[in-house]
Amino acid sequence: MTTSTTTAAVEPPAGPRSGDIPGTAHRARPSGSGRRPRRPHTPLNPRPSVPLTLVTGLVLVYSLLPLAWLVVNATKSRRGLLDSFGLWFAEDFNLWDNITRTLTYDDGVFLRWLLNTLLYVVAGAGGATVLAVLGGYALAKYDFPGRKAVFAVVIGAVAVPGTALAVPTFLMFSNMGLTNTPWAVIVPSLISPFGLYLMWVFAAEAVPTELLEAARIDGSGELRTFFTVALPLLVPGTVTVLLFSMVATWNNYFLPLIMIKDPDWYPLTLGLNAWNAQAQTVGGEAVFDLIITGSLLTIVPIVAVFLLLQRYWQSGLAAGSVKE
Repeated sequence: MTTSTTTAAVEPPAGPRSGDIPGTAHRARPSGSGRRPRRPHTPLNPRPSVPLTLVTGLVLVYSLLPLAWLVVNATKSRRGLLDSFGLWFAEDFNLWDNITRTLTYDDGVFLRWLLNTLLYVVAGAGGATVLAVLGGYALAKYDFPGRKAVFAVVIGAVAVPGTALAVPTFLMFSNMGLTNTPWAVIVPSLISPFGLYLMWVFAAEAVPTELLEAARIDGSGELRTFFTVALPLLVPGTVTVLLFSMVATWNNYFLPLIMIKDPDWYPLTLGLNAWNAQAQTVGGEAVFDLIITGSLLTIVPIVAVFLLLQRYWQSGLAAGSVKE
């Protein structure tokens, strides 16, 4: 007789498999442990450096401390500047009153200096950027006789400080009768050897030659190829050169100092210096509170431009740093 018996097969507990770590076969993972294991430190994930962090913090303090001093002292009255600590606010808060007095002092001459500075920046820095873009693109994408000589001249011009050319420039403009006019500031600002070199290097990497050749095969002329194909690729470098040129022209002090004697054509740098100098003259009024407030108003536009164009500026500086 065949007996069919159903038995429940009871399997023994599975032993550790080959390759398993002994003692971990029945170890339960703690509940709620969602931490990811730390990645090993590599060149892409470096170990934090305490000395480097301290040095960076010191540089940050060194950079922001003058700005903090300017903001704090722009809120003080003339007496508060002398009676209070420089890095903390006074009892009275006179920021809005200081701004109003700065804009209306001496028949609103501060606004005149601001408009002059904007004129020099738009005409000088804007023109320098246009010339740098055109020249850099031509030097990078066209082969012509004397190209190496131009490269040597540009490199040499970058190494020459602007102060060394101040006296020859003044004598040349004086012979042409252009001193004490806006042209004496605008025309020298149009020359930017560093901007030309930067656009030269940027255009060589950012604009593929094959793309230009494809546009020419399709019948596109040189101007159309530049404006429709090359120029959109040159936007990051163009914005970078524009920012550098704007800062150089906005903060330019020595060139207007030797070229302009009429206060009506002063930029902000010379105007604020004139306010500071009048305290040293006999019978002159000391307006240190207006000088500090005017200095704060002077840096606001350039800081705003940097923040608005920051992404283009950063991408422009990083262009060419990664080899594809």
